[in-house]
Amino acid sequence: MAQTTSSVALFYTLVACLKVATVTAVKTITLGQDIDYPPYAFQTADGELAGFGKDFADGMSAMCEDIDIKVVKESWANCWSSEGGGRLGAKLANASDTSLDGCMTYTHGQGVRDTFADFTDAMLNDNKAAGLLTLLDSDGKPKVTGLSDLSGKTLIDVGGWAPTSDGLSIVTNKCTSEKYSPDYEVVVANGDIANDVAMQMLRDGEGDAIFIYADQVEEYSACPAGSTWNCTLWEGFGTEVAYVQTGQFGHAMNGTTLSLSRKGSGIRELLRPCMQSFMLTKEYYDICVKHDLAGVCYANEFFGDDATVGGKYDLPTNKQTGDCSDGYCPCPVTSDDSPPVAGAPLETDPTSGSTTVLVGTSLLMTSSIMWLSASLM
Repeated sequence: MAQTTSSVALFYTLVACLKVATVTAVKTITLGQDIDYPPYAFQTADGELAGFGKDFADGMSAMCEDIDIKVVKESWANCWSSEGGGRLGAKLANASDTSLDGCMTYTHGQGVRDTFADFTDAMLNDNKAAGLLTLLDSDGKPKVTGLSDLSGKTLIDVGGWAPTSDGLSIVTNKCTSEKYSPDYEVVVANGDIANDVAMQMLRDGEGDAIFIYADQVEEYSACPAGSTWNCTLWEGFGTEVAYVQTGQFGHAMNGTTLSLSRKGSGIRELLRPCMQSFMLTKEYYDICVKHDLAGVCYANEFFGDDATVGGKYDLPTNKQTGDCSDGYCPCPVTSDDSPPVAGAPLETDPTSGSTTVLVGTSLLMTSSIMWLSASLM
């Protein structure tokens, strides 16, 4: 009897140890974000970190017992750098630096980003459109026209941000349906607020156009409370600056991701199971609604008719109408007064038809997807 009692006691002791081991097996993952990329990553008027990415990470931590995601403020430059044509930022590149495991809300871009970084699956189905932003003269005419092949031009790359400069060789001119000439120069805008630096360079004549997100001016000119960028620089949309190319989707492989991390770090694999589970919850739906992104979230059972109409920044230039006064120039009439090309391809923009969308390791076949964009990076 004594032996039986001893065996039972040993059994419960082992069970207790296993429970303790389970509790202590929580993996802490530190993800960084900067504060100038609304609605994905920004700060409140009180200076608190905020954004869709942080809410998504916090929701995962609350739901999954095996991971704890710590979100910290981090310069984008420590995550991804445009130096040398593009590479990981100093902190992520340094395997011995354990203060940062990854950075949030980056677009999974083609080319150099995909070569040097691991990306989680997308949180949002928002393969964000790129465009070309240029100055307008006193008559409202753009310095660079939509028909330009960029030969001899100087293009400004927003340092550390997508679309990366190598994307220019991937996207097509939406007025001519042609690839751009390789005969252009790229200058990089680096700084704490790289978009501000790029806009200042454009206004100072240091470049002919900026290769930039097609919704960037709308986001920055809105200037919400807590904005860290120079709102004055982003005034004059449609009178001082305008896009001459929009709807250029081919630069990206996937939408906004939870984490960009060092190649082979294993962070993507650690986050994937919880991501897949969280994206099936009402909490995921709630944060999509909170940040006005329901139309570009991956719908689960809690979504109703939450689709919204995409902005003009998603339209290819050959679908723009009017003049440049709304900030989005249409294709100009060619020199022989013939109409502009109207059949420019949409690259990977799934505006209609059947599309295969990757969520985690699952493939969801959807029909008649409305392509929508919100605001990496």
